[in-house]
Amino acid sequence: METDHADQQSLRLGVLSRAPAEAVKLFADALIPELGAIEVLRNRTGLVMLPMADTVSGAPFYVGEVLLAEAHVRLASGEGYAACLGRDLEQALALALIDAAAGTQHLPHIDAFVAQHAAQQTEADTLLRRQIEATRVEMETF
Repeated sequence: METDHADQQSLRLGVLSRAPAEAVKLFADALIPELGAIEVLRNRTGLVMLPMADTVSGAPFYVGEVLLAEAHVRLASGEGYAACLGRDLEQALALALIDAAAGTQHLPHIDAFVAQHAAQQTEADTLLRRQIEATRVEMETF
C-alpha cells in the first residue's frame, strides 16, 4: 500500500527530525560508503510560514516565519527528502540520505535506529507532561 509507505516514511522522518543532530549525522555517515553514487539535488535554507490552528474554532492562522533547512538527494535505488527547523544543512542532508536509504536493504538497521530514538522521545515527552501537570492550578470560577 502506498499510503502505508507514506505513513511509515512520515513517522520515521518525524522521529529523526527530533533526534539529536549529531547522532543522525553519525548514523548517515556510516551508511554513505554502502549507498553508492549520491547526487545532491537540493540542500538549502529558507524561510517558511508556520501554520497553526486556533484551539477553539480550529481556524488556521500563521504564527510567523521559521528558518528551515531542506535537502533532496538521489541514489541509484531512489530519492530521499527531508526538512528540519533551523539552518543545519548537514542535518537536513543526513535525514535525506537516511530517507533514501530506507528504500534499500538498510531499512531494518534504520528502523532499529528510529525505534531507539522514538522510545527516548516518548520517555522525554512523558516526563515533560508529568512536570507540566504538576504545575496545574485549579481555579474557581464565579
